[in-house]
Amino acid sequence: MLDAPAPSLGSRRNLHGRVVQDLGARIAGGGYEPGALLPSEAVLGASFGVSRTVLREAVKVLASKGLVEARPKIGTRVRPRTDWNMLDPDVLAWQCAGTDLPGVAEDLMEIRRVVEPHAAALAARRASAAEVAEIAAAYADMERAPDIESSVEPDVRFHLAVMDATHNAFLRPLGALIRAALSASFRLSKMPPGAHERSMPRHRAVLDAIRDRDPEAARAAMRDLLDHAAEDIRNAKETIR
Repeated sequence: MLDAPAPSLGSRRNLHGRVVQDLGARIAGGGYEPGALLPSEAVLGASFGVSRTVLREAVKVLASKGLVEARPKIGTRVRPRTDWNMLDPDVLAWQCAGTDLPGVAEDLMEIRRVVEPHAAALAARRASAAEVAEIAAAYADMERAPDIESSVEPDVRFHLAVMDATHNAFLRPLGALIRAALSASFRLSKMPPGAHERSMPRHRAVLDAIRDRDPEAARAAMRDLLDHAAEDIRNAKETIR
């Protein structure tokens, strides 16, 4: 009887990616607490239906994201959340898919309130005509959205377009990294009735200030927008308790 053929490189990568996603989501979602040892390679490999080689490759990826550390003769332990690479797109997505979305959204909002008002001021100084048009197009798509769910994508695009218009090499990738978390926090913040409608004039104020090349007005408008979004998140937390 012939042995089963070894998995191709492509299929092994697919298996490896699935284990990274499933195990990462399980850790970020609280399935394994910080400090806990993961099950043995034999047990984990059997639960995912993969070889030890595939499992070890996946653990290396999770270690590079700060979630785990593997030590010989001890095993693989979940690291404290303070060691996790919180701006890694996968880590953000796993946390947003977890049970503490309101807490993640509040933490993210604190970062946004530090970064985005200054980003709006920079955009007012530096945005090209094409970049202003991109911000305006995202705003127009928000206005045309028939429901809250449809407004999320252009809302995200609006904020990322502002980040792009800063022409800052560090702000641009930050905008891309937090895309998944922004989508989740926007969905949460728009849960209270009328939140989306109330946000539209504030988005328009940001757009107008950038278009008018008024950095301080852009800063103030973005701060006002985020202050009210933070209030909506707090209200949403009360709604889902």
